[in-house]
Amino acid sequence: MIGNILDTIGAISIFLGALLALTAAVGIVRFPDTLRRMHAATKPQVVGLILVLMGAVFLLRGSVDIWMLVLVGIFTLLTAPVIAHSVGRVAYREQREEDDLMKINELEDPDSLL
Repeated sequence: MIGNILDTIGAISIFLGALLALTAAVGIVRFPDTLRRMHAATKPQVVGLILVLMGAVFLLRGSVDIWMLVLVGIFTLLTAPVIAHSVGRVAYREQREEDDLMKINELEDPDSLL
């Protein structure tokens, strides 16, 4: 009885994670600029991956492979913000044609304003 409930939770979690990963892929293709694509690549993609890993943990209960899935989840949670920050800074520096969209440029060198 408990096994069936855990299998159902695992299957639903994998399905929801795959759905979030699909929306992230659609966002990457459809969004016009790099900063918006970066948002689609990080937020739903990481949550989707965590849901898929959590569903796999429910389905593989009692296996030694669970710890590998936990390590993959921790590694993803630690590296995704760093990668997104790096990509965001590069995109911010290279997209000079849209400078008029921002009222305040917080990353501009203050000495260059004088």
